Amino acid sequence: MTDPFSPRKPVRFVELTGAAMAALLNDDLPRASAEAGAGLTAYFLTDQAKWVWRYRVNQLATDPGSAGWLTKAVVAEPDGVVVGYAGFHGPPDISGMVEIGYSVDPGHRRQGYARTMLTELMRKAAAAPEVRTVRVTISPDNTASLATIAGLGFAQVGEQWDEVDGLELVFEVRVG
Repeated sequence: MTDPFSPRKPVRFVELTGAAMAALLNDDLPRASAEAGAGLTAYFLTDQAKWVWRYRVNQLATDPGSAGWLTKAVVAEPDGVVVGYAGFHGPPDISGMVEIGYSVDPGHRRQGYARTMLTELMRKAAAAPEVRTVRVTISPDNTASLATIAGLGFAQVGEQWDEVDGLELVFEVRVG
């Protein structure tokens, strides 16, 4: 039987420090890349990405201990090409839930990277004793992300309204 958590594409996650995210917010891609130790792309300067960096910089300022749980650059191996970013929205909450977010650079979509990002983050969550549940939220019309979570044990547990993304379906899976 095939392991649904087996990555289709080998990747590594690269920490995006507050300094790297600040450089991205200032459109300084060379400085951000140097801070991260990876060749970040213009995809990290889009409005959507900048919203993430702004949010994460504020999150780090109020909770520096959350750093290891937050958004990272995702590098495809063995080529060393940055294909997107992914991470948790923060450390586990009091009930042991973490939420995963991921975004693949359009030039690298439909190649298995989203599923790899998701499964690698699920693996990390399952290895953390304080995590009991992994959550993802997906727009009902985002067929690619709905397909990405298929077969990984996620069940829809509700809906929510996000001020940025609009209606989202809420999916969860138990881990650990």
